[in-house]
Amino acid sequence: MIKSKRSYFLWICLCCLLVLASCGSRKSTSNTKAARAADAMANLKSKSLYRFITDWTGVKYKLGGLDKSGIDCSGFAFLLQQNIYGKKLPRRSRDQAEAIRKKSLGNLKEGDLIFFSFGGKEVDHVGIYLNGDFFVHASTSRGVVVDDLSLPVYQQAIVKTGTLH
Repeated sequence: MIKSKRSYFLWICLCCLLVLASCGSRKSTSNTKAARAADAMANLKSKSLYRFITDWTGVKYKLGGLDKSGIDCSGFAFLLQQNIYGKKLPRRSRDQAEAIRKKSLGNLKEGDLIFFSFGGKEVDHVGIYLNGDFFVHASTSRGVVVDDLSLPVYQQAIVKTGTLH
């Protein structure tokens, strides 16, 4: 009888453990960076922009590159503006920054350009604003990605924002 009570007690404990383990709390993914980036993509007004970005996402960075074997930030902005908006943009990010009409960061619209300086005062990087503090660019370390503009590394490096004339 004692052995039977012990077995019954162990069986109850095991069942409780299984129930508790299966009810473990899960981290909500609705507020992760990836989920917010996915929301920014889903909320794009231009479906052709959405397709362009998804088609290029993950293409590796290559200085001077202008195709799927590798692309740099200004080449990506150049192709995006040409293919999605039919606008001609200079090839180098420094020259691109001179070709825009300046806008404040808070007034950016989908497709506007954001220029950064990571190495001083000169423009050395460009990205394209999407919405909700997200932008797309060709990162030197991760290739073409959608990134969070509110990150301090980007906030500290923004030097100019605007729209193509």
